[in-house]
Amino acid sequence: MRELLRLLAEDASGSELARVAGEDAVARDLALRIRAGIDASKKRETELTALVEVARELASASDPSGVLDTIVHRARTLVGADVSYLTLYDEARGDTYMRATDGSLSAAFQQLRVPLGAGLGGLVASTRRPYWTTDYPSDQRFHHTGPIDHAVGDEGLVAICGTPLIVDEAFVGVLFASNRTARPFSREEVLLLGSLAALAAVTIVQVRAAAETAAALDAVSLAHAGVEHAAAAHDRFADIVLSGGDVDAVAAALAELLGVWVVLVDAVGNELAVAGCHAGTAVPWRESLSGRLARAGDCWVVAVTAKGERLGALVIGGVDDLSAADQRIVERAAVVTALVLLFRRQAAEQSQRAQADLLTDVLSGSGDVPALTERLRLLAPGRVHDHFVVAVCRGDHSAVRARLSAPVADKLVLSGSYAGDLVLLLARTDAVAAARDLVEVAKRAAVTIAVVGPARWGEALVDAHRQATRLVTTMVRLGRCNESATPDDLGVAGLVGASEIDVQAHVQHVLGAVIEYDAQRGTDLVGTLHAYFAAGQSPTRAATELHIHPNTVQQRLERVGALLGAEWQSPERSLNLQVALQLHQAVRG
Repeated sequence: MRELLRLLAEDASGSELARVAGEDAVARDLALRIRAGIDASKKRETELTALVEVARELASASDPSGVLDTIVHRARTLVGADVSYLTLYDEARGDTYMRATDGSLSAAFQQLRVPLGAGLGGLVASTRRPYWTTDYPSDQRFHHTGPIDHAVGDEGLVAICGTPLIVDEAFVGVLFASNRTARPFSREEVLLLGSLAALAAVTIVQVRAAAETAAALDAVSLAHAGVEHAAAAHDRFADIVLSGGDVDAVAAALAELLGVWVVLVDAVGNELAVAGCHAGTAVPWRESLSGRLARAGDCWVVAVTAKGERLGALVIGGVDDLSAADQRIVERAAVVTALVLLFRRQAAEQSQRAQADLLTDVLSGSGDVPALTERLRLLAPGRVHDHFVVAVCRGDHSAVRARLSAPVADKLVLSGSYAGDLVLLLARTDAVAAARDLVEVAKRAAVTIAVVGPARWGEALVDAHRQATRLVTTMVRLGRCNESATPDDLGVAGLVGASEIDVQAHVQHVLGAVIEYDAQRGTDLVGTLHAYFAAGQSPTRAATELHIHPNTVQQRLERVGALLGAEWQSPERSLNLQVALQLHQAVRG
């Protein structure tokens, strides 16, 4: 057995392990199972690493044809297929057509068009679901047609797996991996091809958008061309957009091209980007701006608009006069800025939709946990943790995200609407601290927030969300609106709605300041509170019970007020204190 362990540590092959095990069948089988597990883990690690590399390649690609070639080549390599190919959806003709192949030899196959519902690819396209077959020519699940069967036969394909390319419920095309001999496709291979298809679909849409942006910029350039300086500005702006640059890059480029300072403000005058030295100059802003550059005191101002919506304004200063060509450059920069702002908004909306979809799948408890975890890694890289805090926001939560403070926003992993509420998933382990950080958000956004946790990803998170939903309902019913609270903050009401009760944590939350004071100074404020409530909140009767002077009781109660707050004797607070005192006594025995 020691020799087998040594060989496993040295990454020995299965045959070597079997040889050393000899006739010991139990040891041989155990060693081979361990070897298989190690190989499977390495294979999964290799696949995940490859997916990350694919994502990087696709993110850096700007040429549509190059993107498609990368996709099919990677699909063939990762799945270990003989041929990989990709069809794109032709909305005008209502079918899909072959767009890129890797490993294909047949010209007929490379020119194939597939109607919706026809063949395996047509079935994938019409149902938006993956399909695979060990032996396509003899598989009668699919609608065989002469052109498709001829092309598949000419290529010599037998085993085929196809998965749809979908972005925001929009069908883009189908990605295939196939072999020229009969072979099954494992569930892991289908999931791997699906992950690659998801990356590919998003990249294709982004590249198309970038191409459309480039076309729009070309149209703007042609309309105002004629000056070499303007052409250089156009190229600079185009590079910024196609490389994924933000409004800061546009402002910096404009400042450098014209030797001016630039300030970009939003629709209400808040600064979004600053370039050059404007030395704190007051930025002019008025609602009557148009898409043409206009003089405003010592500055020049042009509106940034898209589809009739005012997104903001570009303000130019540090120059006495601008030539007609330079004015057109500023106006062109305003158009580019509008495009970049729209892209930023669309990216944020897509991210929020993807987060909301994942959150729905997680909180409904209907998804496969490993698959959900993988989606989380793709959506929130670097923010996957062991424990999460759930915050359920009830009310008009449209302004909540914009009002999140840095301690909350920095730890926000997922957010989205679920069952009418806004749910925030935070990578934190302290629900009390999270609730404290959300207090101002609740007040300023006028929402009621229930915070529960920490909970692990999976079923525990589902339970935490259910508890938070019950808690926020209780808060609204009790009139605790526009607040942020944990179950312990609601005292008895919070305990009633909790699925599990941590007695010591609750007692610490309610009475912790008093207990710690007693421990540090050797006093007995806790005992005084017991006597005070037992005496019907009469200091005189409590003094008799404790055999001390009533003034001493009054002084102790004033100390309790200093520790717990002036409202500690209100009906709700006193009830919660009495329950906590009883629990404390029960825990201490």
